[in-house]
Amino acid sequence: MKHFTKTDCLDDLRRRILSTDLEPGHDLDEAGLSGYYNMSRTPLREVLQRLQGEGYVVMSANRGAKVASMDIDVLRTFFQTAPMVYANIAHLACEHRTSAQLGALKQAQIGFAKAAKSSDAAEAALANHTFHAIIGYMASNTYLLASLARLQIDHTRMSQTFYRPAAPAETMLVLKAIEQHDAMIAAIEADEGALAIDLTLQHWDLSRDRMERYVRPDPLPIDVISLKDHRNAI
Repeated sequence: MKHFTKTDCLDDLRRRILSTDLEPGHDLDEAGLSGYYNMSRTPLREVLQRLQGEGYVVMSANRGAKVASMDIDVLRTFFQTAPMVYANIAHLACEHRTSAQLGALKQAQIGFAKAAKSSDAAEAALANHTFHAIIGYMASNTYLLASLARLQIDHTRMSQTFYRPAAPAETMLVLKAIEQHDAMIAAIEADEGALAIDLTLQHWDLSRDRMERYVRPDPLPIDVISLKDHRNAI
């Protein structure tokens, strides 16, 4: 049996949560996880505490650990906050990106395009997660990066609905997302901050309705202001 290090275990649990292999609200049995990862309870508990600090897991004295849920209150805040964070990050990425980061972003886009066209929703969502995380690092802003990291946990879990098209029109939206990523890379490379913001908001709008279906068939009962019409919010 493979012996997992704490780093291996941490990375694998992040991936399993983001891919919804471990669903929101799922109880994390320490004994079961200890056997699965061939790891004693003490380092496993350290891993779970780290995941709690990052927002992947919720721990309580009486109920143990469980995967962070996504209730209506959490998602209301998510849909209100995400476009502002993504737009500001895109703008700052234009100013602070390095050539090495641009190279990494282009490589991530190759992986994303392949995953998105493969009809593997989990892999596409994880590849999209990597793409936007790199833009977050480009922005070089500690506060926004922390916000992005937390937002991406829920975004990646919900976005699998987007990457699981059920009709030709929905497949076209996925292909459009690939094109938008390419355009975002070009805008960041050219230091076109305003264009990067516009493209980021278009990218957000492209998948927002589909992500809401993760919660329930009808739209969420909230009114989210369109940032395209309210530039002073950026």
